[in-house]
Amino acid sequence: MIITSTLARIHLIAILIVMSTFAWASDPLPSWKDGQTKTRILQFVATVTDQNSEHFVPPAERIATFDNDGTLWSEQPVYTQLSFALDRVKTLAPQHPEWKSQQPFKAALENDMKTLSASGEKGLLELVMASHSGMSTDTFTTLVLEWFQQAQHPRFNRPYTETAYQPMLELLAYLRNNEFKTYIVSGGGIEFMRPISESLYGIPPEQVIGSSIKTRYEVKNGNPVLTRLGEIGFINDKAGKPVAINEHIGRRPIAAFGNSDGDQQMLEWTGASQGARLMMLVFHDDKEREYAYGPANGLPASSSGHFSQNLMDKAKKNNWTVISMKDDWKTVFPANN
Repeated sequence: MIITSTLARIHLIAILIVMSTFAWASDPLPSWKDGQTKTRILQFVATVTDQNSEHFVPPAERIATFDNDGTLWSEQPVYTQLSFALDRVKTLAPQHPEWKSQQPFKAALENDMKTLSASGEKGLLELVMASHSGMSTDTFTTLVLEWFQQAQHPRFNRPYTETAYQPMLELLAYLRNNEFKTYIVSGGGIEFMRPISESLYGIPPEQVIGSSIKTRYEVKNGNPVLTRLGEIGFINDKAGKPVAINEHIGRRPIAAFGNSDGDQQMLEWTGASQGARLMMLVFHDDKEREYAYGPANGLPASSSGHFSQNLMDKAKKNNWTVISMKDDWKTVFPANN
């Protein structure tokens, strides 16, 4: 009786696996609503992988690049890396009593986001330099991993790693199953993203391109280390993205995905060549399930991700696809475990 019951359970599991596999094969993007956006993705992949198509692309040339903040995971109410920097500043504050009266550190310690935002890019860079440098690359990686293990998104009450968008996770997997190589090309810190990119997105660290600070090789106590310095190395944003793609990848993408003005040049670079190309922008227009901001289409402007009306107009003119979070996605985040 026990053996029969066990065999029955094994048989049921086998049936469920087959059904699940069939369901994925019949719809590799189950979190995407049926419509023009989903159809365009499926048709593009079918075209470039069909050896009989005039637009066939060999696997080695199937490069897809993705921005991270606001494209693969949530960037509100502030960028995830900024949340990390703010927590680091508070941890380091006892060693820096001058920060109590020195901006932008005073604003960070008092959670005064209005003043912090008014400090602009210069102020944010000061926070990042103070909280991200003066340590080895290995130490920084450990700090990042420890932070991700305990930090939670203030609105969704879930780890930041669980604010990745389920439809985009499916898209990444779908492309890789069709022999695409997927890259992150983000304005975020390269060494902030790399420790979690493979477990979260299936993207190995060598396929992550981001902004960087300078590092220096040193030998300490007989051990070679790379020390992070308080100097900007490269800002991987706007026109910097095509430059970084050329330097790091050496091939022009055939697909590019972004969500803000900072991604415009990456999409332009991708589309400025012959053959089938896919350029897409995630538009945050779903304040119920996530956030709604622009200022395109009359939505409120945001310092974390800026989708201007000019970018929206350019997308229409260049036949780029604007992904409506509200209209194109059945769900936004993965189901809680």
